[in-house]
Amino acid sequence: MFEESKFETTEREDALLRTYRSINGTMKHNEQLDLNDYFYFFHVVEKRGFAPAGRALGIPKSRLSRHIEQLEARLDARLIQRTSRQFAITDVGKAFFRHAKAVVEEVRAAEAHVKQSKEALTGKIRLSCSVGVAQFALEGLIADFIKAHPNVEIGQFVTNDMVNLIEAGIDLAIRGHVDNLPDSTLIQKRVANVEWRLFASPRYLADFGHPASPDDLKDHKGLCLGWNSDIAQWNLRSDTGAESQIEFIPRLSSDDMVTLKSASASGLGIVSLPAYVCQSDVDAGRLEQILPGWSSGSATLSMVQPTRKGVLPAVSAFAEHISTELPKQVSIRPSSMP
Repeated sequence: MFEESKFETTEREDALLRTYRSINGTMKHNEQLDLNDYFYFFHVVEKRGFAPAGRALGIPKSRLSRHIEQLEARLDARLIQRTSRQFAITDVGKAFFRHAKAVVEEVRAAEAHVKQSKEALTGKIRLSCSVGVAQFALEGLIADFIKAHPNVEIGQFVTNDMVNLIEAGIDLAIRGHVDNLPDSTLIQKRVANVEWRLFASPRYLADFGHPASPDDLKDHKGLCLGWNSDIAQWNLRSDTGAESQIEFIPRLSSDDMVTLKSASASGLGIVSLPAYVCQSDVDAGRLEQILPGWSSGSATLSMVQPTRKGVLPAVSAFAEHISTELPKQVSIRPSSMP
């Protein structure tokens, strides 16, 4: 199967080669490993059927069926239960799919690695993030990367729900969090820290006055991030380490930062938001930061990836781009805040 390489190989490559020879040495002649079986099985499962996979690959579904039958015979296991009306993956098939997917991704990564030395980055990057991160933290960063690498495509899945990256096929996620992310097999990297501050419009402050201390906030109207909050709380911390908690009934609670920022700018009340989210509004005079010696919270933006194996060069380059540019995006310009 493999010919002796005329080139020097790494220890990992030697180990893989020995493993491959060992596998094939234990097989009968008519049971040779066929990577096409893995490729076709991956696409049949991903497309949820032989006909959709055949159309996507441009090959007859009979060829796909033959390869899957060949694979099941070699493994002596049923991977897909199929009738004229039903397509279901067995438990064994689900487990095998994860490995087949890894094989396909490794092959794609190997080809992309070779091509990278000859041409620009290519491929599709699947990114997940929250609504707020999409609207503010990543603003301009995605477009800048695509302009620099026009052969790269990016699919952005925007949701405030926690996404299972492996099940959703996500290459990279940006997650904002206050506490540590749960331990898992995911690759995690902290990218930036974000300070939260209190903001209100000049109109509101003219009508209700400027709070001089946290206690003064008890007489003010507040807006809250999180749509299902009947009673909210500002958790304040001063530059000297003093702390204060102020409860309030929000006039408006929402999961959308744009809605809250606009409402505050219209004079509806005081809002706690990431400082960089309100920076342009402060610069334009639509909002003012209140209690400048106090923060209303802090959070971390982390980059999460399902694996380091089989990662396309485009994904690695985009991750590096985010690591470099995101901290600049969420930083506070000294001239824009008191």
